[in-house]
Amino acid sequence: MSLTRDRAEALPDAIAGHPILRLAPEPLKPFVQLARLDRPIGWWLLLLPCWQSSALAASALGIAPDFKQLALFFVGAVAMRGAGSTYNDLVDREIDAKVDRTRNRPLASGRVSVGAATVFLVAQCLVGLAVLASFNGLTIALALASPLIVLLYPFAKRFTSWPQAILGCAFAYGGLLGWTALAGGFDAPAPLLYLSAIFWTIGYDTIYAIQDIQDDARVGVRSTARLFGAHVQSAVRALYALSIVFAQAAMLAAHFGAFAQAGVLAFAAHLFWQTRGLDETASPATALKLFRANRDAGLLLFAGFFAQSLLGAC
Repeated sequence: MSLTRDRAEALPDAIAGHPILRLAPEPLKPFVQLARLDRPIGWWLLLLPCWQSSALAASALGIAPDFKQLALFFVGAVAMRGAGSTYNDLVDREIDAKVDRTRNRPLASGRVSVGAATVFLVAQCLVGLAVLASFNGLTIALALASPLIVLLYPFAKRFTSWPQAILGCAFAYGGLLGWTALAGGFDAPAPLLYLSAIFWTIGYDTIYAIQDIQDDARVGVRSTARLFGAHVQSAVRALYALSIVFAQAAMLAAHFGAFAQAGVLAFAAHLFWQTRGLDETASPATALKLFRANRDAGLLLFAGFFAQSLLGAC
């Protein structure tokens, strides 16, 4: 087994034996890891606010979901998640080399040069721009503002204990874009769903940050997991509660429906299930498992809005 393959399999937050990483030619494996293609939870969490917002807009308008737009959001989420991860690894390569969980990442371990990673970053951004060009002018204008948040995020952990809030503003952006892409305007449910997704993101990324809480303290990296400490369970519950409140408000603003309400309730139940027994001493494996479970939480909310839109279109 080659050194490259050993290191590819050593990344602890990757899905073991993921087919994309297993089948990729050896020279491409570091780029698969840079784009986090072997860790699909990232693009799922970027995609789901887009899908939720689009389905909620369809429900409010009484029309069927736009499957073409949902597919475009999928492509865009994969591309821009990869671009954001590549940029993050470029900025954090020296810190990553000092943290057990990240020391074998392609840039931190020297398997990819800064120049090659930069070219790869630009290529992924071009894919994202091609997808964005398919949407209306308002959606394009809103989306072009989001890179300012993304550019700030990797530096946030150096000066604030709330880098998860910066990430939330970036990852939740689909809560605005899904609505404007379908509705062509900016209505009350969109910012409410955006706020819901922000608090959701801060909550689940706090759980994710528990994996690195000891290494972060050693190298001086800040996070909400470190900030909350022994109160992390109560803090995540409060963040999730705010997410649920704003999701409910968005649903009501878009007009009440039984399926949409069921989606919010299922989302709420899943979030509070995650916090049972959660504390700052949770093992990295437990923290990663709970973090990944948020794909299912987001899909439950989307399913409720999606079913409501199908009912309204009949």
